[in-house]
Amino acid sequence: MPSTSANNRRIAKNTLLLYIRMFLTMAVTLYTSRVVLNTLGIEDFGIYNVVGGVVSIFGFINAAMAVATQRYLTFELGRNDFNQLQKVFNTSLYIHALISVLLVVLAETVGLWFLYNKMTIPLCRFDAALWVFQFSVLSSVVMIMSVPYNATIIAHEKMSAFAYISVLEVVLKLLIVFLLQLGDFDKLKLYAVLIFVVQFCIRLVYGVYCGHHFPETKFRKVWDSNLFREMSSFAGWNLWGHCAAIAFTQGVNIMLNLFFTPAVNAARGIAVQVQGAVAQFSVNFQTALNPQITKSYAVHDYFCMHSLIFRSSRFTFFLLFLLSLPVMFETEMMLTVWLKTVPPNTVVFLRLMLCATIVDAVSNPLMVAAASTGKIRFYQSIVGGILLAILPVSYIALKFGGSPSSVFVVHLAICLLAFVVRLFIIRPMIQLSLIEYMKQVVIRCFVVAVISLVLPLLLKFLLPEENIGQSLFVCLLCVVSVLISTYCWGLDSSERLFVNRKIMSVISKIRR
Repeated sequence: MPSTSANNRRIAKNTLLLYIRMFLTMAVTLYTSRVVLNTLGIEDFGIYNVVGGVVSIFGFINAAMAVATQRYLTFELGRNDFNQLQKVFNTSLYIHALISVLLVVLAETVGLWFLYNKMTIPLCRFDAALWVFQFSVLSSVVMIMSVPYNATIIAHEKMSAFAYISVLEVVLKLLIVFLLQLGDFDKLKLYAVLIFVVQFCIRLVYGVYCGHHFPETKFRKVWDSNLFREMSSFAGWNLWGHCAAIAFTQGVNIMLNLFFTPAVNAARGIAVQVQGAVAQFSVNFQTALNPQITKSYAVHDYFCMHSLIFRSSRFTFFLLFLLSLPVMFETEMMLTVWLKTVPPNTVVFLRLMLCATIVDAVSNPLMVAAASTGKIRFYQSIVGGILLAILPVSYIALKFGGSPSSVFVVHLAICLLAFVVRLFIIRPMIQLSLIEYMKQVVIRCFVVAVISLVLPLLLKFLLPEENIGQSLFVCLLCVVSVLISTYCWGLDSSERLFVNRKIMSVISKIRR
């Protein structure tokens, strides 16, 4: 393996490139979400959100296979075995083609039945909902066939490709907003068609890039039945975990539609977009670091692996807490400035979803470590089973008269339980010290969170009247509080020394 310093430089470079990509896509997403909501209206926006969600439910098989593809490609790169790498890629193409066929069959049978018989959609908008459904199926097929190529880029740690291609994606999404304003077409139908066109164009670009840079992605009739069974078995156990993920995302979304109206789905859709924008900060950081965790396991470097897990979990928490705390304190003001018209329930939905996002993101390095071992049968059966309980428990809560927000309270509580269980299951799999994890991650994160809350809470208590100026000051105070508490109590001595050196380096350059 390359030296530790070389790996750190690569992680830093890839993280920077992914953040550049993220800022581009996040800025456009936040802008286009506002325009699309105002153009479509709350009802049509809610219809798109929930109908597209029906299709994504059938993509849970693909989500499981994506994890398997990522793991096997990265593992073989760590072992530097090109022939096996080529077999893994081609085998994954065959599997994803089968998944695409299966998704179309399920969507056009079970999915259409559910759309016609179970969903709450105004009769006058049902034709538009069918357009959304069919083009969502096509978009899902395109995304499924993109997985092996995207996984190859991540395994090779060539994150610059994501940054460059995102410029094209941003331009195309801005073009969608412009086209929605033209003519007197049905806006919901046009939006569904344009989203598919963008997905297809981006898929072609990724395919061309991989074919030019990575020789293993050139399709060859390579078949290894043993590898097919091994990858399918790995994906099969991941499937259980992804069933749970679909259940507490799109499953809950559909359940909200069954108990309430599309307006509630619109509120969830807006909350999901903001939550997704915040979560991207941790996703980018972990995407750059995750291949190193797998490669460390491939060469049995447990010390490096544990160090990566600790820092990834800890820094992920600090980063997400830094971004989430201002949003949670000033949710209503931010949404009003952004959207003007805020669907009911959006504020409480977003606050609860951000809390669950932080818990899941801190857990992610543990999930990557478990996948690196390839021995996930017991892990997925237990953790997946716990997470799958979110849907039935939420249903019971709603059946007994719970508010729409009760499902997100259930989600957060079960995510916390799953986090604890993960630790105990993964400990023997990778020889992880729970005491060290508690010291390095849990205690430091808890102390930072508690201390960071003091000043913002005090200010909100003393200044109950809200205006934009006060909201900006509260947000600034949240950021400063998290930064100071992270530096003093979140970092260890070597990390503080590194920060001090970087600060002094910047100051010396400015003085010159």
